[in-house]
Amino acid sequence: MFSTKKNILQTVALLKAYGIKQIVLSPGSRNAPLMQTFTQEPYFNCHIIVDERNAAFYALGIIQATLEPVAICCTSGSALLNYAPAVSEAYYQQLPLIVISADRSPEWIGQMDGQTLPQPGVFGSLVKKAVNLPEIKNETDEWYCNRLINEALITCTSNAPGPVQINIPLGEPLFDYSEKNLPEVRKIHPSRPLKTVKIKPFIEKWNALPKRIILIGQMFYSQELLKTLETLTDKYGCVILTEHISNCTSSDFISNFDTLLYSLPEEAKETYRPDLLITLGGHIISKRLKHFFRQFKPKEHWLLTESGEITDLFQSLTDLIEADSITFLSELAQSSYETESSNFYHLWKDSTNRIEEPSDDIPYTDIWATKQFLKTLPPNSVLHLANSSAVRNAQLFQIDKSIRIYSNRGVNGIESTLPSVIGFASVHPDPVYLIIGDLSFFYGLNALWNIKHIHNLRILLVNNGGGGIFHLLPGLNKSASLNEYVAAEHSTNAKDWAVAAGIGYLSAKGKEELKSQFSSFMAESSKQSIILEVIVDMETCKKTFQEYFHNQKQRIN
Repeated sequence: MFSTKKNILQTVALLKAYGIKQIVLSPGSRNAPLMQTFTQEPYFNCHIIVDERNAAFYALGIIQATLEPVAICCTSGSALLNYAPAVSEAYYQQLPLIVISADRSPEWIGQMDGQTLPQPGVFGSLVKKAVNLPEIKNETDEWYCNRLINEALITCTSNAPGPVQINIPLGEPLFDYSEKNLPEVRKIHPSRPLKTVKIKPFIEKWNALPKRIILIGQMFYSQELLKTLETLTDKYGCVILTEHISNCTSSDFISNFDTLLYSLPEEAKETYRPDLLITLGGHIISKRLKHFFRQFKPKEHWLLTESGEITDLFQSLTDLIEADSITFLSELAQSSYETESSNFYHLWKDSTNRIEEPSDDIPYTDIWATKQFLKTLPPNSVLHLANSSAVRNAQLFQIDKSIRIYSNRGVNGIESTLPSVIGFASVHPDPVYLIIGDLSFFYGLNALWNIKHIHNLRILLVNNGGGGIFHLLPGLNKSASLNEYVAAEHSTNAKDWAVAAGIGYLSAKGKEELKSQFSSFMAESSKQSIILEVIVDMETCKKTFQEYFHNQKQRIN
């Protein structure tokens, strides 16, 4: 039996009509009619997460796993504001998150009634669309309500996907659950033509600009894109720069450019400047690369994007190409003049080939542990990387091309990783691996509550007793407040938290102990999720990191 509230019935029925199955609910009384209606319809797969902040990130993990929109639903008041960090991440990572917020009747907003605040449009520019539904009293209200929900759901996935808000005012009485059926509803079917551009002017420019770089930002794996980029390298000597979060790995491409740019003498960098830079995808991790392209600007910079929004990250944008990236690059590869191997490509490739990964002989540190773990990962694994040191340390090593990488690099918040990977694991059938630092882990501890039903999570927790990355930032590393306040140094370990959460716990304080733990940690037969805590010394980690980069500079010079 369903709620009798007609704006709820329209919302739930339309989500079903749009094929949205995954619903993440957080308890409350104002949204209880919504929870009743969602949970009594067998079509939906409903998840219950008490903490709204974690619930929203949990939903982002499901979106990453399924590549489908996911709805989250909360009660009125400050509960909605707890969604804000995940909404911002969804906006900048272009993930289709649907926020359904139960609300009080508008006459009670601002009247000191409980759990009230102005909810419509509360996320401002961080959502693609926000609608405030009417409380339905007549046919016109029902038409208006239906239209607004259609608008929100269409906008959620049109052009570049992103979050939307559907706010639902609900007056008393709330708990009449006597409706037997969802209504027949009107679904507005959008027609989305493939965006293309005239390729000929770009072919002429391409042929006139021989030093070419294509930079791939964060994106999901695409075999078609990978093959197209390999063609551009093979035929034209185009330099392809990728990071692990690009999910675009090939022996022809370059992923260790951050170390190269650190190692190059200043006077040599000019020779690495491209004539043409083409960018696509989302965020870039390497701060050095951003500085390099801002200092050594290309003659032309083309941005491939379906959203049509200008992103002038390197202050050099000349062409905004609003088209499907694969289609555009494929036409470029098929239509341009075939050339000899590019000297510019070999300049980049030969230089990066001289860079060595950190060796097995380095001390027991976060870098050493990351290397051993990545070597142990089975092919076709799913790996999540937390922000700060975890995602940067992994970039120092080559990763098997079959491994899929996920990381919340939209706004880079450390609060997002743990709940997102748990949401991912909740709908993924195989083991899901995570590398995370101690501050990120302890920040997100609430996400571990009540997840005993999730057995496929493997968390490599690197605990160096604080925020180690802050010790590496020039200037900040000399601050008197660094240890206690910025890096938040501590002596906490995760054992008791793991036991309380019903998660298996392993730990290691040395090389041999860590190697011996991997077989248990990686075992797919385990009946519970597992945390492997790698306890390392922060000062040793800092020194090893600095020595590695110093040694690479010596090799290049």
